[in-house]
Amino acid sequence: MPIRNRLAEMHAEVTAWRRHLHQHPELMYEVHQTAAFVTERLREIGVDDITTGIGRTGVVATIRGRGQGQGGAVRTIGLRADMDALPITEASGVDFPSTTPGIMHACGHDGHTAILLGAAKYLAETRNFDGNVVLIFQPAEEGGAGGREMCRDGLMERWKIDEVYGLHNAPGVPVGTFAIRPGALMASADEFEIVVTGRGGHAAVPHEAIDTTLVAAQIVVSLQSVVARSINPLHRVVLTVGTFQTDSSASNIIAHRVVMRGTVRTLDNACRAQAEHRIREIASHTAAAFGATAEVTWDEGYPVTVNHEAQTAHAIAAAKAVSSSVIEDADPIMPAEDFSFMLEERPGAYMFLGNGDTPQCHHPAYRFDDDAIPLGASWFVELVERRLPVRT
Repeated sequence: MPIRNRLAEMHAEVTAWRRHLHQHPELMYEVHQTAAFVTERLREIGVDDITTGIGRTGVVATIRGRGQGQGGAVRTIGLRADMDALPITEASGVDFPSTTPGIMHACGHDGHTAILLGAAKYLAETRNFDGNVVLIFQPAEEGGAGGREMCRDGLMERWKIDEVYGLHNAPGVPVGTFAIRPGALMASADEFEIVVTGRGGHAAVPHEAIDTTLVAAQIVVSLQSVVARSINPLHRVVLTVGTFQTDSSASNIIAHRVVMRGTVRTLDNACRAQAEHRIREIASHTAAAFGATAEVTWDEGYPVTVNHEAQTAHAIAAAKAVSSSVIEDADPIMPAEDFSFMLEERPGAYMFLGNGDTPQCHHPAYRFDDDAIPLGASWFVELVERRLPVRT
């Protein structure tokens, strides 16, 4: 079964919604206009209830099916889209660019939101399912852990969600192609800060100082051994030191203090713990060897995005009903995604949807392909109708 005819008919309307969202991007939890737009569309669509302010500025709505679980318990499927944009100045060249300076939808969350609104309109019209569909419009995916905050607000328990599904556009993958895998699909993302303290001094008398720049440089080089020598080479770990700052600004001063920050990304929780342990060990022992000290602060970020096996199979079956191009064992990737928090709470799966030949996400020239809208909406609808079939 290809794209649903009704969704094809709605394409122009939903595309207009997407382009409106694109022109009015908002960051993190400050998605007030976006949430209001979503709420207004949901009211027009005729969903059964709407709750705002979940996870600070998230929107949750319910569509009740025909059967409501006759002869058994009511089952509930959650469908999620993210709403926030990025602090990037747009250079996409589209005819409907961002009207907010320095902010753009450079990751396609406007497209994800429009796709879910399109699916919601179809499901509210047809209600060809037995149970409930919960529509989850989430803020602050881009670094703010909005998914975690919605879960902390009782998302899964309050709406009695049994399974949860989401999707993300994939630049470089043809429009019309779906891609997924069971197990780890996207990496965890943790951040660390290392503060090296020594004894500042004059560059002419280095023996009277403890050179923190030298110590910190040794730590940066030694940290590369974490991936090269401490982690099983069959496992994926990416360790990056992104900033390196001394407290001096003159060439003839030995800095008293150096601060460096970086990230660690893994596809395995054991590797995640091992990387943290080795970073702390290397920093403190290297500093001590030079007479300095190193303090490590670890900021645990998004977990590994792990697709549940049974739900991945359901997601694949729904995708095959929509498209003849479905990749069932896609390579995992190292960006992180806070849908991972929802997958820790309930079984579910996360799907990639091709976005065609466009710059990658988070690039100022990124463009969402509106031809993907009816495909994504059809996948959501197919999932619901397969997981909540009407009982005869």
